[in-house]
Amino acid sequence: MEELVGLREGSSGDPVTLQELWGPCPRIRRGIRGGLEWLKKKLFRVGEDWYFLMTLGVLMALISYAMSFTVGRVAQAHKWLYQEIGEGHLLRYLSWAVYPIALVSFSSGFSQSITPSSGGSGIPELKTILSGVVLEDYLDIKNFGAKVVGLTCTLAGGSTIFLGKVGPFVHLSVMMAAYLGRLRVVTTGEPENKSKQNEMLVAGAAVGVATVFAAPFSGVLFSIEVMSSHFSVWDYWRGFFAATCGAFMFRLLAVFNSEQETITSLFKTSFRVDIPFDLPEIFFFVALGAICGVLSCAYLFCQRTFLGFVKTNPVTSKLLATSKPLYSALAALILASLTYPPGVGRFMASRLSMREHLDTLFDNNSWALMTRNSSPPWPAEPDPHNLWFEWYHPRFTIFGTLAFFLVMKFWMLILATTIPIPAGYFMPIFIFGAATGRLIGEALSLAFPEGIVAGGVTNPIVPGGYALAGAAAFSGAVTHTISTALLAFEMTGQIVHALPVLMAVLAANAIAQSFQPSFYDGTIIVKKLPYLPWIRCRKISSHRVVVEHFMNRGITTLAKDTPLEEVVKVVTSTDLAEYPLVESTESQVLLGTMRRAALVQALQAEPLSWAPGHQRCLQDVLATGCPVEPVTLLLSPETSLHQAHNLFELLNLQFLFVTSRGRAVGTVSWVELKKAISNVTNPPAPK
Repeated sequence: MEELVGLREGSSGDPVTLQELWGPCPRIRRGIRGGLEWLKKKLFRVGEDWYFLMTLGVLMALISYAMSFTVGRVAQAHKWLYQEIGEGHLLRYLSWAVYPIALVSFSSGFSQSITPSSGGSGIPELKTILSGVVLEDYLDIKNFGAKVVGLTCTLAGGSTIFLGKVGPFVHLSVMMAAYLGRLRVVTTGEPENKSKQNEMLVAGAAVGVATVFAAPFSGVLFSIEVMSSHFSVWDYWRGFFAATCGAFMFRLLAVFNSEQETITSLFKTSFRVDIPFDLPEIFFFVALGAICGVLSCAYLFCQRTFLGFVKTNPVTSKLLATSKPLYSALAALILASLTYPPGVGRFMASRLSMREHLDTLFDNNSWALMTRNSSPPWPAEPDPHNLWFEWYHPRFTIFGTLAFFLVMKFWMLILATTIPIPAGYFMPIFIFGAATGRLIGEALSLAFPEGIVAGGVTNPIVPGGYALAGAAAFSGAVTHTISTALLAFEMTGQIVHALPVLMAVLAANAIAQSFQPSFYDGTIIVKKLPYLPWIRCRKISSHRVVVEHFMNRGITTLAKDTPLEEVVKVVTSTDLAEYPLVESTESQVLLGTMRRAALVQALQAEPLSWAPGHQRCLQDVLATGCPVEPVTLLLSPETSLHQAHNLFELLNLQFLFVTSRGRAVGTVSWVELKKAISNVTNPPAPK
């Protein structure tokens, strides 16, 4: 029913609704509405992006802090239950194991019941989206609630499950950015702009990292390295502005809640500032980076192989397809049983939280030297002032517990990555790298108890510095990023180890990138997501590969002089979205493309019969107004593989025509590019 309208008495203006005429206080309401319109124009004069980016950072900081607060309270309740339940081993084991099993099962069941795309990290799928591929419902707002609840339950499982927050929170931030982007379109009244949407998504990825670690600089750089192969400088300030707002609000909330006296780094360290390391130690830092690079290659290969096995094995694949909570509960049962403190868990510091793991591993003191002449007993309960005691056991010593921790967590983390729950995998590998560096640092401090003499001055070795370098190197090698070095500095608030940490990260990346795809690219391979891989081979011979060598020559064209009967046969026998239009069957000069839907509609509108003696052709249909779209970008047969790959990545292309002197000679799509890249990276054996 249409709304009644009228005119005010004595007014010659536009008609107004009767509700406005007869509603209470019409003048006041009109004044408020006009004031809001004026405020909107003034605010958006400086650019509406500022306000939406600030809103994105503040909202994600609030969600991140609320999630951390909730997880902390649940973890405290679990700790209290374990300590107060009694001395019976059965009850203590049940209190230790049932808690994470129930949380992980609920996380898997709840998130998967709402939307299947809420599981896992989310970064591989985001890389696919930013490359131009549309994944249905992946950025839908209903996915947001499922991921928030599922991730909170996952994190509440603690160090037993040993999973993190970064990846899913990046996904959450990008979902919020997509929603705010749609809200911006509605608010400003502008038409939808895909480039504007991508700008918001890239900024959302930076906010996701910044609001987890309170690290805006590394958040932006990490999102650039991981999320996109080409980055627009125009998006740089957007990412920094949103990430800074999010990081500032995240730490400000900790001050408001009396957790901190002022805004400080997340993991405070106290490394020596005057002489943090001696010059000869650079060699050991580079060697540590090489060790982390080799370990990362082994981890990436085993993780990708095991994930593929789980997806293809008849038993596990059926279990994942029919009962994900059951698979999650079984995996959590294995992890909880192995980390039970009175069992083997005592040899890998299982009573510490993931935050306490890092706090202790970054300790300045050498545990090996402190326990060389004394043997402190393993405490019945963790000592808040000496948490490093959890890494020592009289039977194993410091080196035994650190080595056992690395061996066990290596495969336990691989198992945890197969659980279908919202979970991040960056923090676990960061801690694993810190433990690797700590082991090397403790060995060096024992080998050089007085320190290394340099320039006549002897300074003791700081194992915590090696833990910091190991954390940055291993996590950087697994993710193929350099920004983890900056992340380590922002997380700890100290930059005194800048040079050795960066050298360790570079050495680790040099090895990892030469032999294995990154963790996220490996997941893309296993999940078979539509993503264009990098050209890993940089040999001179790879630049000699040109489009002519791998293009698809079986191109279906429609000429102006093609009879309509032939056009109908082509349209009905193929399912192409668009058809190339050429000048004539003989010349094959490309003129443009015709969309299938428009061509079908034009053919249905015109009868095939015509005057006697005249055969209708495609030219007659074009004359009736069938639209022809111009082709603005083409490839030449002499275009190199690297140039074609850069074009596809930079412009998010899916398909291009190949022309020689104007003639259509072939096509190149992702299929041909992937096959060519595979042949260059892994050349086929000669016959």
